Amino acid sequence: MNKYRLFLFLLPALFGYLCAAQELPPIQNFTPLDYHAGTQNWAIAQSQDKVMYIANNEGLIVFNGAFWKRYPSPNGSIVRSVLVNDEKVYTGCYMEFGFWQKNKFGLLTYTSLSDQLQLNLLEDEEFWNIIALEGFTIFQSLSRIYIYNEGKGSVEVIESSEVIRKLFKVGRHIYFQRMNKGIYQIEKGHDILLSDQAEIKNTEVINIFEVQDELVLLTRDKGFFSYHDGRLEVWNSDISTSLLEFSIYSAIQLNNGDFALGTISNGLIYLNTDHGIAYQVNQSNGISNNTVLALFQDVDDNIWLGLDNGISYINTNAPIKIFRDMRGILGSVYASAIVNTTLYLGTNQGLFYKPMHSNIPFELIDNTQGQVWSLKVIDGELFCGHHDGTFLVTDQHITKIADVAGTWNIKSLNSADNLIIQGNYDGLYVLEKVNGNWKLRNKIDGFNYSSRSFEVLNQRVFVNHEYRGYFNLTVDDAFSKVVSTKVDTLLKGENSGITKYQGQILYAYNKGIFKFNEQSREFERDNSLSEIYSEEEYTSGQIVADDGGERFWVFTRDNLTLVSAINLVDQPKVERIPLPFDTRRDVVDYENITTIDGDNNYLLGTTYGYMMLDVGAIVVKDFQVQLGPINVGLNEKDGPLDFFIEENATAALANDENNLEVNAYTPEYYKYFQPTYQFKLLGSYDKWSDWSSNSLFSFSKLAPSNYTLQVRAKIGNKLSSNTASYEFSIAQPWYLTYYMLAVYVMAIITFSLLLHYIYRTYYHRQRQKIIAQKNKEFELSKLQNEKEIIDMKNAQLQMDYKSKSKELAASTMGVVRKNELLTQIKSKLVEIGDKQQLAPVIKIIDQNLSHNKNWQLFTEAFNNADSEFFRRMKVLHPELTPNDLKLCAYLRLNMSSKEMAPLFNISPASVEIKRYRLRKKMNLDKSQNLTEYILSV
Repeated sequence: MNKYRLFLFLLPALFGYLCAAQELPPIQNFTPLDYHAGTQNWAIAQSQDKVMYIANNEGLIVFNGAFWKRYPSPNGSIVRSVLVNDEKVYTGCYMEFGFWQKNKFGLLTYTSLSDQLQLNLLEDEEFWNIIALEGFTIFQSLSRIYIYNEGKGSVEVIESSEVIRKLFKVGRHIYFQRMNKGIYQIEKGHDILLSDQAEIKNTEVINIFEVQDELVLLTRDKGFFSYHDGRLEVWNSDISTSLLEFSIYSAIQLNNGDFALGTISNGLIYLNTDHGIAYQVNQSNGISNNTVLALFQDVDDNIWLGLDNGISYINTNAPIKIFRDMRGILGSVYASAIVNTTLYLGTNQGLFYKPMHSNIPFELIDNTQGQVWSLKVIDGELFCGHHDGTFLVTDQHITKIADVAGTWNIKSLNSADNLIIQGNYDGLYVLEKVNGNWKLRNKIDGFNYSSRSFEVLNQRVFVNHEYRGYFNLTVDDAFSKVVSTKVDTLLKGENSGITKYQGQILYAYNKGIFKFNEQSREFERDNSLSEIYSEEEYTSGQIVADDGGERFWVFTRDNLTLVSAINLVDQPKVERIPLPFDTRRDVVDYENITTIDGDNNYLLGTTYGYMMLDVGAIVVKDFQVQLGPINVGLNEKDGPLDFFIEENATAALANDENNLEVNAYTPEYYKYFQPTYQFKLLGSYDKWSDWSSNSLFSFSKLAPSNYTLQVRAKIGNKLSSNTASYEFSIAQPWYLTYYMLAVYVMAIITFSLLLHYIYRTYYHRQRQKIIAQKNKEFELSKLQNEKEIIDMKNAQLQMDYKSKSKELAASTMGVVRKNELLTQIKSKLVEIGDKQQLAPVIKIIDQNLSHNKNWQLFTEAFNNADSEFFRRMKVLHPELTPNDLKLCAYLRLNMSSKEMAPLFNISPASVEIKRYRLRKKMNLDKSQNLTEYILSV
């Protein structure tokens, strides 16, 4: 009993240890960051078009292979269950159940059955399971089972006072378990007790299956039980015993009869009914969480896992198996070999071995720690090229046969069965088998370069050096020394390689693949083989021939390529396996691949372990590409708009709806064979675009026209069986419609007439303005001429004035001189003495000295010269007398007192007195000059 308990205690640890040595099918993980929803996923379903539906903490998740979309539950609660039946997606959540259907835009819309049926749900009721059977849809909560008749639209309810954990569909029968009561079967809307035996009465039944016409019940922690003839018995005791320490939460029976079991804390257990546990997948070797809440097998036999934190699927039927060194013990695999049933791996950590197709962990062979460069099986013996020398491997033991550091590679010499040649860090060496033991015979003299990549053809050794070129060495018959050396420094390249295939030497680098021509003794480019890769696709020139020598492998960026000769034609057969470098993660420039279990099975060394390939089974099924909801956005200035157009109708879009976003998808779920897409938009881009993994196509600012979008997909090298297409048109802008064009024509005509009128009016106004300007200029010219005439007249008047003034002055001076002369004559006559006799003469003189007549003449002459003077003086000084005005006139003529005395017939002193009196009448200041003042008036 103690040993049994110890076994049960150690069992999980043993499984964990063995899991580290498993070769597993490809596993794809999705985190909540990928699907943008909650962590827990409770149920999984798939529609006929292969789209996946997952019940999640934050709603219903839809995945079409390219995009995730989340639909929140109608009341925002956790979606616990999901089922796809025909075109309806049924879900159950808190206090709610119903179905989703696609609308005309390809989006899901919800219909509540619980509201439609006006059900009185129990408080805090949640719906954990949904099953469809023959026109009925059955919803199960922890306390009730609702049987919905879709045809009649009615519902029947099965009540339960005990907790109902699960609802099971087996063939055409429905079963459920009441805790502490037993297993019940639903018949015609009623529950009938099937079994209440103690084995299942108080333990939770996870699922019920049909195996060979009998019911098999899987419990949470007691293993399997079979039910027949009304009794329960342990089913397959070995398997049941192996499950005792696991807490099973979910389980499904696969199409091939095997079982997938989801545990609480130990991940997924794949159970083969014949051999027990085939493998276990947990957080340490594949999936992102150890609690598996839901399991589902899709139409392509992939197993989907709804995890406590994330979603995963496993390609169970994939022709690829992965060994991942989760413990980091192996390191990168540089070489592999199979001897009998033992697999050997040469890594940067040493030489490891384990039995083929077993879960036993790899073990390190003692004294092989360090870098292993090559493993070579020659005549059934395994040779190991190591950093420390050359070893002969027998089972799990080694024997050092050459103590020369750095053995890159080892090859047989066909000319001698007891000789092998090896390339080392410092040249080439020959080993010989003597008395059944291998030993180092000699170094080939005359060549001291590193010989990692070399081949032997007759008496020539070809050594590739990626920095110096390739060496063509001719050696002697004994392979002891180099007879001649030819170096080609032009044929070299990074990661280049050289190999022998069917008696021919092949050289590969980024420019292509070359064959050695025996006649020209040169490498010549092989055009057929060089088409295998382009310079952009090139990663390594390492060409690996398979063990049979019929085929060889080429490693490129996008493919793993298998090339084989066809005897009937010169063209080689090229099979491209769509395993890109990012997926393979092989050791660049040290790529290695080994044949196992026949011609089509290979082991490929990687940086994390190895991959096992069944080349014959790598077949991509026919598939189709589909278009998802098409989103139409407005122009950038208006921002995006969640506006979708109908899926199956030609869309007539407005001019401002010229930004489209189209989702293409291929619901095929391959871990390593991911689909790529290309498109063309007839009416804009009439050529296919480059292949891309991006399936979201965006078109912005499309011009008004009719368009047809065509999309196709490719998985590996296989094209989709269809080309998805969608037709749509973008209308002319409103300002380019026929109505608006007519408006534009009218507007142009109206504008032309208006413009003509405006121009005519404008030029008329301009003409009038010019005429007015000319008239104005004429008037100004006329006024200027008149002004010049006036100026001339004024000048003439001034001249006349000056002339008259001169004449007046001259006349006045004449009068003055005449009066002076008459006065002198009179004085002389008076002196004569005969007054009576002279009296008449004196009288005549006195008459001529009379001032009245002279003054009248002077006044007339002065008025002609300065007509306004007397008026101005009378205005300024109204008190002036005529004699004062006379004095002013003489002063205006700028006459002195002496010159004025004769005119007044008084003495000059009297004139000064008159001047004094005039100043007083005019009230002039003493500092002011009288003559200057009169001249200024």
